[in-house]
Amino acid sequence: MQKKTPPKAAALPFLLLFPALASAAEFDGGSLSPLWGVPFAGILLSIALLSLLAPAFWHHHYGKVSAAWALAFLVPFATIFGLPLAGGQFVHALVAEYIPFIILLTALFTVAGGIHIRGNLHGAPGLNTAILAIGAVLASFMGTTGASMLLIRPLIRANDNRLHKAHVIVFFIFIVSNAGGSLTPLGDPPLFLGFLKGVGFFWTVQHILPETLFIVGLLLALFYAIDRHYYRKEGVLPVDPTPDTPRIGFDGAANFWLLGGVVALVLLSGFWKSPVVFDVFGTEVGLPGLVRDIGLIAIAVVSYKLTSPKVHADNQFEWGPMAEVAKLFAGIFLTIIPVIAMLKAGTQGPFGAIVSAVTRADGQPDPAAYFWATGVLSSFLDNAPTYLVFFNTAGGDPAALMTTYASTLAAISAGAVFMGANTYIGNAPNLMVKAIAESRGVRMPSFFGYMAWSCAILVPLFVLSTFLFFR
Repeated sequence: MQKKTPPKAAALPFLLLFPALASAAEFDGGSLSPLWGVPFAGILLSIALLSLLAPAFWHHHYGKVSAAWALAFLVPFATIFGLPLAGGQFVHALVAEYIPFIILLTALFTVAGGIHIRGNLHGAPGLNTAILAIGAVLASFMGTTGASMLLIRPLIRANDNRLHKAHVIVFFIFIVSNAGGSLTPLGDPPLFLGFLKGVGFFWTVQHILPETLFIVGLLLALFYAIDRHYYRKEGVLPVDPTPDTPRIGFDGAANFWLLGGVVALVLLSGFWKSPVVFDVFGTEVGLPGLVRDIGLIAIAVVSYKLTSPKVHADNQFEWGPMAEVAKLFAGIFLTIIPVIAMLKAGTQGPFGAIVSAVTRADGQPDPAAYFWATGVLSSFLDNAPTYLVFFNTAGGDPAALMTTYASTLAAISAGAVFMGANTYIGNAPNLMVKAIAESRGVRMPSFFGYMAWSCAILVPLFVLSTFLFFR
């Protein structure tokens, strides 16, 4: 192994078949037609409509539908632009984005699933609000996925005798799975990408703490009022199916140490700068990222083996929610390729109007426009690459963005994290929480039903935030 000399021996047979693949990872999205976004729109509409109109079909075939839309992009793209370019895009999306994404989610899902909060909590409005507030704090230190997977099961169990509980899960997604992760790079993938680009580790907590406190504080207050209304309306609750226990405690507590290991590996991959790079069919994989991913796989395996079957049974731990996220996001990560490329083309690309809209007449960036452009696209696209697109649109210089254009970077960061809550697919934990809740018998809102909640609750808060913080 040599520095900056990627080893390619293992890739040689593949590269002999597709010799141009190694240099095919980048392409100009400015020449693409907006029609290349149809497969991405198709998978979004499938998630939104098929689960509502044909739930039985969707439940058994969502993986096939996701694969079909991925092929609807890849096959025409390979036919028109050539197999090397299509193969390069496929490998890049798989190796640089999807695999690290799924490995991290799987590790957090497994470790958090091995921690059982023992005892029967009773889901009164005060307790539910306290759980959401605790989750909001934890999200910035163990990630929105980690905090969501740790707390969603005890929250569902605490409310298992409530007649109205879908709103509890909806607000959990708003607060714990999204807004709570806005204060450190550990909280949400967009902020971690900013950290890798040179944004200081404590920059976000220093610059968007007021915005976060505003959003989370009002959401907690609104939740308490809504939950109190439903709680009083329910009157005498049905018999609680969860038996009371003498005291509250943790089973599988060793997983807390493993959770710390996950955080440490993520931090290590950000702070460790190594010149050693591996070339995987044209996509560079750095040694820190490779060590992180191998370590996360090891932690997931150790956690699963170490956790007693009783803890998994008490948590009703199953792989279904993880499988659903993995299959759907595989299609999303592939079909999103041309959409991100067209956005990266800037003002000269098919989506040039979006990029132009974030700049004022005097050539200065408009923080309010960046907040909404980043946020709206993060609601439907993966919020991590969306963050990078507008980070680069704003100049891409972390030193300037952290100082002269601090309000712009704050707007990009807040938009990517906060508005990931607008849809089920805006952030990966949203879909995981929904799947876990449904597996426990909670009747969750449909795709558009959830958006009705987000438009009614979140959008007015974002409008207020614009006038208070991003003008």
